[in-house]
Amino acid sequence: MSSTSSPVGSPISTRDRIVELADQLFYERGYEHTSFADIAAAVNLSRGNFYHHFKAKDDILDAVIELRRQRTQAMLDRWAAEAPTPVARISRFIHMMVMNGSKIRRHGCPVGTLCTELAKLEHPALPRANHLFILFRQWLARQFTELGRTHQADTLAMHLLARSQGIATLANAFDDEAFIHQEVESLLKWLHDTATATQASQGS
Repeated sequence: MSSTSSPVGSPISTRDRIVELADQLFYERGYEHTSFADIAAAVNLSRGNFYHHFKAKDDILDAVIELRRQRTQAMLDRWAAEAPTPVARISRFIHMMVMNGSKIRRHGCPVGTLCTELAKLEHPALPRANHLFILFRQWLARQFTELGRTHQADTLAMHLLARSQGIATLANAFDDEAFIHQEVESLLKWLHDTATATQASQGS
């Protein structure tokens, strides 16, 4: 999902490369267990050149959260543009667990693991990290609203988010690919049943 070029095709800037590699390291190792030196080594920069771009690890964290926010919003916008119905759009969200299954099994959900770690650290960046969940919550609620479940839209969105986080946590704990596929099929059936019940109530 990471990009190696700017939108106009020019080489990626050093700062952007630092943020992308820090994003990867924070996901794979955790924020607390990733040092300045780890990131500098990954980018192949001297400490002096590194400090030219970022003075503190918290500054890199802010940049990583912003990068994730931009990528999440772009992904949600793409789903909304490509999928013709709310059921198809919600299905894109559900299928994301299969698409990212190998990463989830190794490292968990990137949003969930970051928010959990920052909460344990009582880190001031937690509200900004939580906004990634808010993006998903609001987007899913809009889809359920379009589906005709206006009054339950946020409840259904939170239910789906909770299920997806539980699946990611257990798939990571047990390194179980079959479990992900099993639970994704269960969620797709739940979505189909929810849509069918909504249509039936609207037709009665």
